[in-house]
Amino acid sequence: MAQKLNNSLQTIERYKIANPHYEELLDILGDILILREEFRRKITEDIYTIEKSLVGKKLECGMPLVDFAAGDIDAKDAQRYFLALLDLAEKRELGGEARRIRLDMEGGTFDFLTMIRESFDSGTVEETMEEDDDEFFDLLGFLVEESLRPSLEILAEKYGSLIEASRWAEGFCPICGREPKICELRHEEGEKYLFCGQCGIQWRFPRLKCPFCANEDQQSLAYFTVEDEEKYRVDVCNECNRYIKTIDFRNTNEDANLDIEDIATLHLDILANDEGYD
Repeated sequence: MAQKLNNSLQTIERYKIANPHYEELLDILGDILILREEFRRKITEDIYTIEKSLVGKKLECGMPLVDFAAGDIDAKDAQRYFLALLDLAEKRELGGEARRIRLDMEGGTFDFLTMIRESFDSGTVEETMEEDDDEFFDLLGFLVEESLRPSLEILAEKYGSLIEASRWAEGFCPICGREPKICELRHEEGEKYLFCGQCGIQWRFPRLKCPFCANEDQQSLAYFTVEDEEKYRVDVCNECNRYIKTIDFRNTNEDANLDIEDIATLHLDILANDEGYD
């Protein structure tokens, strides 16, 4: 993992030069990757107990292995990481929002375990807060999701071989059930691998199929690209109006780091939204 982290930090430095308008975000991501690895090494207990005897059956039935909305959660490690992320946020321009989150937690306005459950139950923690502070919502939602990443990475590594053997082909993560935002084309045949930003796992998925509504009608599936960015494209579905960013490094010697690519392609999210895709 140390070598992987070092490679990631080197990639961030290259991207900061090539994409100076993303320099601040990439700097923050670098700090988070370092902190993530530090806390990952300290984790000794699984955040969620997966019944091993049910793993095969759940995957066969298209059910993710973790159910945070209903199951028991050992959130001690994740909460320590969450508070460290708050410290990091307070050192940057997000300090005001970070301090407010900390004060609300200390004042009992909400608790960490509830935020985890509600983020998986509704897809966001926004509904538990006021509806007039979008920046606060975005920060809180991001911090909750990132706080779970080290613990879920460990589960992804533990059960990755079983997931691969199961030939999981759903459009959502086999570990936590999150939907992907970005994917990668690999090998000469252009096999598509979806990426879960919540737990870091990748899994193969049919290339000509929408991961969100399972649409396979080629007339309603399309993509668009940006000039001079041949390795990036946005796959869209005109049935459900959803999109996913696609990275194609097959003609390069690069290995895609999809955490970094997700940041470095934020302009594609803007373009997709402007075209009416969610």
